[in-house]
Amino acid sequence: MEIDFSEINYIQDPNWRDLHADYEQFLLSMTGPTVIDITGLETKKCRVITTLLQGSEPSGLIALHRWLTTRNVKELPKTNLRFIICSVEAACVKPLLSKRFIDGSKDINRCFGEKEPDKIQIEKYKGCYERAQLIEQAVKEVNPEVMVDLHNAPNPCPTFAVSSKITTETLSLTSFFCQTLVLSDLQLCSLMEQDFSCPTITIECGGRVDEQAHEVAYAGICQIANCEDIGYIQQERGVEVIYLPLRLQAREGVNLSYADHDEGYSGITLKQNIDYFNFGGANQGEMIGWIDGNGLENLHLLNKHGCDVIDEYFYIRENQLVCKQNLRLFKATSDKQIALNDCLFYVVKKTNNRL
Repeated sequence: MEIDFSEINYIQDPNWRDLHADYEQFLLSMTGPTVIDITGLETKKCRVITTLLQGSEPSGLIALHRWLTTRNVKELPKTNLRFIICSVEAACVKPLLSKRFIDGSKDINRCFGEKEPDKIQIEKYKGCYERAQLIEQAVKEVNPEVMVDLHNAPNPCPTFAVSSKITTETLSLTSFFCQTLVLSDLQLCSLMEQDFSCPTITIECGGRVDEQAHEVAYAGICQIANCEDIGYIQQERGVEVIYLPLRLQAREGVNLSYADHDEGYSGITLKQNIDYFNFGGANQGEMIGWIDGNGLENLHLLNKHGCDVIDEYFYIRENQLVCKQNLRLFKATSDKQIALNDCLFYVVKKTNNRL
């Protein structure tokens, strides 16, 4: 597929012809990343919502199309709204909304920012970095008072928010969608990490095929559109804060499998239902998979200083991979490609911090 990475399209106050009959036709009508601007009552302010940074995460698109096609156009949102639909080409690969990014390219949500750039990666995936710059510019050019990035997990997962800062605004924005906010200091070159001089959060709406995830995204869009003043939001519900997750990753070249029983595979084998742990966590002494004779050397769990701290979280019992502490897992997935290209899951030691 030939992609023009320098292209970004703009639509102002779309009509029914622009929006088409359903979200799939709407998606297929786009030729590339698309910015949709909606005029609000307060035209000097703008709120930005991005979606489909990864082409296999549909809740934001589905919710956006629903909001655009069901709202009363005579009742304007409180401020201007800017929606940015990002990885359109990947989302359009059939079956629709199943491809995270185009083969031979790179996850756009790992292409933002300029901190210690990998020159080889930037040259290899030049178009992806160019696309990321266009998206970042589309956010910055409206000087937003809030920026929300909508995502999905590949497997069933409770809704949670992620932010690099804990403020009254980020807690309140989180409460529009869910009751859990993860404070992250990970540097992944994601959109959320960029400085937009406003409250910025990512929402993981839930599993990509979960109807409830689409409802979460839609309800949040409605709240953002109708909120009187972002600076004086009343929290919709209590929010639990989870601090500083780490990413469990397989080392390069290590084989990854999934199974219900120990099948004697090389490398790492995770339980087939690993996503089950997204809901209740994993307790000290609980087994989450099996591992070959290389043990924990198959994995790494790096803190922000680049030190491998896997021994604090896991140990080997015979050939079983076992939790050393009570842990909370996020975005655990049985999608092998995502697990190897990104991480097996995010993990933190269990605490209870509700604000």
